[in-house]
Parts: sequence; C-alpha cells; structure tokens
Amino acid sequence: MSGSPTKSDSLRVGVVGLGIGRAHIQGYLSHPLAHVVAIADRDAGRLESVGDEFSISGRYTSLEEMLAAEKLDILSVCTPNAFHKDMALAAFNAGCHVLCEKPMAMNAGEGRLMLDAARKAGKRLMIDFSYRFNEQSQALKRQVDSGILGDVYFARSVWHRRRGIPGFGSAPAFGESAAPGSWFARKELSGGGPLIDLGVHRLDLALWLMGYPEPEWVMGAAYDSLGKTIAAAEGREFSVEDLAAGFIRFKNGACLEVEASWAANIAENELMETRLLGTKAGLVQRNIDQGYQFKASLHLEREGCQFDMELHPPVPACTGAMYHFIDSILRGLPHDAGGEEGLLVMRLLDALYASAAQAKPIHIG
Repeated sequence: MSGSPTKSDSLRVGVVGLGIGRAHIQGYLSHPLAHVVAIADRDAGRLESVGDEFSISGRYTSLEEMLAAEKLDILSVCTPNAFHKDMALAAFNAGCHVLCEKPMAMNAGEGRLMLDAARKAGKRLMIDFSYRFNEQSQALKRQVDSGILGDVYFARSVWHRRRGIPGFGSAPAFGESAAPGSWFARKELSGGGPLIDLGVHRLDLALWLMGYPEPEWVMGAAYDSLGKTIAAAEGREFSVEDLAAGFIRFKNGACLEVEASWAANIAENELMETRLLGTKAGLVQRNIDQGYQFKASLHLEREGCQFDMELHPPVPACTGAMYHFIDSILRGLPHDAGGEEGLLVMRLLDALYASAAQAKPIHIG
C-alpha cells in the first residue's frame, strides 16, 4: 500500500498486557485509522476497567483466545519480558504485525527467533523504544545526521533513580501469587534489573543518535547492594541487579558508556542524560526537574569562540511509536526501531550481563 491511506484502509489492533498496554491503546487511538478492537490480560478486574475506559468490546483472559476469536492486523505485546517471544511467535503465526515492548525479549537467542519468525511470515516487528519518538529526540537526530557534530567518538547515556524499584510498595502484578514483589525484580520473568528495564532505553537512544555503529567488545559491572536490602526489609523477592554500568567499544573507534539504577545514593530522584561528543560539536539531552520532560543543547566552537545553543524543536509535534507503526504500514514505508536494532540491543545487554558475571571484557561476534 502506498500514497495517502483512506478510511477503508483502517487496521484492527489487539493489545495483550494492560499495564504499559494502556499507553499503547492511547497511542493507537491517536491515529484515525487504528481501531483497538481487542485486549487481553490475566487480571479480570483490569480487563474490565480498561475495556470500559476505552469502550473495547473484545476482552480475553488469554492471548490464544484473543487470536482465535479476532482477525487482527497488529498485536502489541505488553507483558513481562519472559512472555514476549512466545506471544510474538503466536501473533506472527496468526498473520499479525507485532509491536513489542522493550526489551525485545529475555535474551538475544529469543530475539533472533522473533526476527526470523517475522521474516518468515512476511510481517513487521517493531520494538517500543519510545524515547526516540518525541519532538526533541527527533530534532537531535536531524542535527546529528546533518553532520553538525562531525565524527562522534564518545557518548554517555544514563538513567538513575535514587529509589525506584518497579512495583515495590504496590500490589502483585500480572497474576503474581507466590513470592510477593514485582515481576521486574524477578529474573525468571524480567531477565535482569534496571539495565534491561531503564538502560535499554538510554542504550537505544544513544545508539540511534550515533547511527547504530557495529560493536566490538563490552565491559560491564552489576550490583545489588541496595536493592537486596530494601527487598529483605519488605519481605519481597529480589533476584536482579539494582545498578549496572557498562562500556561499549565500537569497530569505528567510538565508545559508549551506559549506566542504569533503581536505587543509588544520588541527589536526584530521577536522573536521565544522554551526551554525545564529536570532532565539531557536542550535544546533551537531560531531564528537567527530575521528571519526564527534557531539555537539550548543542556545544561548539567557531573562530575561537565557544557557543552553547539550546534546542527548541519545531512544530508540528512528533507522533508516538504506535502512530508511527500504523502510518508506516498503511503507507508501505519502512518503520523505525525495527527488530534488527532490537536484536543488537539484546546482544549488547547479554554481553554486558555476561561481562559483569565473569568480570572480564566480552567480544561481540
């Protein structure tokens, strides 16, 4: 399909997992040709609440039931990480395109199966690297691609929380009944802690701005110094790290530092920053007032003078990931944040965790 889509081209969407899935529904509804016709979740109360909120009649307590009953064009997979692979494979088998929450899967092996299944089915696979899809990030990408930074040789991308282990202090999620706590803190469901949860966003953002260079080796470290103590005090399960840091060396000679934590003794409640240094200029994007709004600036030298320029993105506003996915499919255009990039992120996460466990650098094959 190409050109301008019409009302008859509308796409039927299903969403499984109604935690972050609620944001997916809102994202799809921003597009006039997307119709969320079905939702699935194990929690019957949440299923009813979200279904009523968005007037969605198709409500199911399992993905299998939803795929059997509904003819869907797109499935958003918004469940804990341990279920991403199997649900994506089921969706491809049912003829759906898939938009999968980050991280792509539990590990690169699962991610590769997902990508292979998408190619075999002739369907699209997109990963919700949502921090690309805002006005400021898109404007920064245009600046980098214009060559204003010159050759980027160093980057640092971090997301730290003073205290913020997901789900702690709240009721069990996604049908948890045994050990109290959050699925995010249980390695068998999440695959890891803040590195795979928060760091994955900052890692993708930096890689995307840098043009996704080919990695050569990584060195990583991970700690559970605070999270383990916090969990013990609350009687909760905690089998992941609370802080991780890593160094990635690329084949073009550039390098990237990445850091992520759920619990760290810092001044800020929430600290997000991505910085790129190039031969002609540098840029930085950081969050404002410890929140989820951002500011960005460029720093350069001209004729011996130093300049600092604050970036103000142009209007119109950037559309979100769900709108972008719908529009790309309807217009027959490539979509961003594809499965190939998702798989490279998984390979890097795997290598960083392996390096932390083995206390040595890991070369990327």
